[in-house]
Amino acid sequence: MSQAQTEEPMTHRQVLEALSGLLLALFVAMVSSTIVSTALPKIIGALNGTQTQYTWVVTATLLTATATTPIWGKLADLYNKKVLVQVAIVVFVVGSIISGFAQNTGELIAARAFQGIGVGGLQALVQVVIAAMIPPRERGRYNGYLGGVMAVATVGGPLLGGVIVDTSWLGWRWCFFVGVPVAVLALIVLQKTLHLATIKRDNVKIDYLGATLIAAGVSVLLIWVSFVDSSFAWASWQTAVMVAAGLVLLALAVWVEARAAEPVVPLRIVAQRTTALSILASLAVGMAMFGGAVFLGQYFQIGRGYSPTEAGLLTIPLMAGVLVSSIVVGRLITRTGRIKPYIVTGTIILVAGFAALSTIDHETSLVFVGAGMLLVGVGVGMSMQNLVLAVQNTVQLKDIGAASSTVAFFRSLGGTIGVSVLGAVLARRVTDNITHSLAAAGVQVPAGGEQTSNLNLNALPPAMQHIVRAAYGDATGHIFMLSAAIAVVGVIAALLMRPTMLRSTLDLSGPKPADPADPVAEHVGVQR
Repeated sequence: MSQAQTEEPMTHRQVLEALSGLLLALFVAMVSSTIVSTALPKIIGALNGTQTQYTWVVTATLLTATATTPIWGKLADLYNKKVLVQVAIVVFVVGSIISGFAQNTGELIAARAFQGIGVGGLQALVQVVIAAMIPPRERGRYNGYLGGVMAVATVGGPLLGGVIVDTSWLGWRWCFFVGVPVAVLALIVLQKTLHLATIKRDNVKIDYLGATLIAAGVSVLLIWVSFVDSSFAWASWQTAVMVAAGLVLLALAVWVEARAAEPVVPLRIVAQRTTALSILASLAVGMAMFGGAVFLGQYFQIGRGYSPTEAGLLTIPLMAGVLVSSIVVGRLITRTGRIKPYIVTGTIILVAGFAALSTIDHETSLVFVGAGMLLVGVGVGMSMQNLVLAVQNTVQLKDIGAASSTVAFFRSLGGTIGVSVLGAVLARRVTDNITHSLAAAGVQVPAGGEQTSNLNLNALPPAMQHIVRAAYGDATGHIFMLSAAIAVVGVIAALLMRPTMLRSTLDLSGPKPADPADPVAEHVGVQR
């Protein structure tokens, strides 16, 4: 059944037509996150939310996206990929509408969690469908388009979010409503352009138990990270119970996955060297990138006092780096057939960028901050999508869905952990900084420090506003220092990856892709 797909590959024009709908879907999913990055300080301020709730508005989406990504990927190996993409878009649209009508931070967090289910589907399925249409060797060129759309979404999102919240007759709720028409357009385009053969298998069971255990284990640990050292001590019975429960749930998940007929995270794929190292690198890159980038909008607005629109403009160097590097490197990979050198270089540049940003405070030159963001963007553009490509190159077409979603799962998991951990560290340092500054000024600190974590700066007197801004600006550098340390793990994983040539066929013709040392592999070209 899969032969029909490999014997009659889609033409370049057909691929571009189908790709347009996929990229629209990916665009709207990414915008949903980036549009909030600059708008979130005002949203949380309007809803009288705290720093912990600020973090969880982001974490809720990442968490559900992470938990559902492997399920979407497994479903893609069993059922019609086109229908699954469309279902994911519908879920995303419903979540967006509910988010727009939220009346408090609790409702917003719940709605964003539902929205994350659709985001998880789009993150996994767009990669899966592209892999089903295009051979790995050719995929580098199309990954350039993918990176370009990601960059436009990440550049346009913060700018659009800033403009929306700064426009009185729109308001922050339109940050969630604005993506709905784009998502509907993606549905229409996909209906007309995407045509893939469905490979049906009988007597198939989805491992919902494994997915539930993974989601539950990760959730418990993230909730612990969010509240430890503020609501209860590190050495406390709450810590012991939550950490033990999280580890037990994850251990049970591994046990279930090892015995399931159709595991959501196939251990046989994870155990392969390239996949294991790509997962480790994706985990580190995801932790560093999501964890660090989420707080840039907060740094510019609260730490530096810029408007949401200005904060969006100030993040352009980060997105320009992603755009240029992903397109250029995508074409170089297609031309050479090699991928490891670009991933290694990208992870090293990522570390350098975060190391530069780790030195910033509330008075650092914006030119220096922009240079650091540019390096981070270049590093992300060179490494993130290509880690998925490295794994896709090593597996058969029938396992593309599970393999792609597994890498996306761990990347999203890394982002979720990064946002939660770095958000908790930031909240703690900000509270300490504000407490010390207030004490030095002879101001009585409220019991429990509740006032110091409230992000509604307009409700504070001018003198305290200055203290809060300085506290956020100075604490953000510490977040990037941790991001740099995390990204080093990605460098080590990339260095340990085995060099391979990208295959020029949709499916594996042999047991594994050719090694660059093989003289035959050196002459494998792209047949056009």
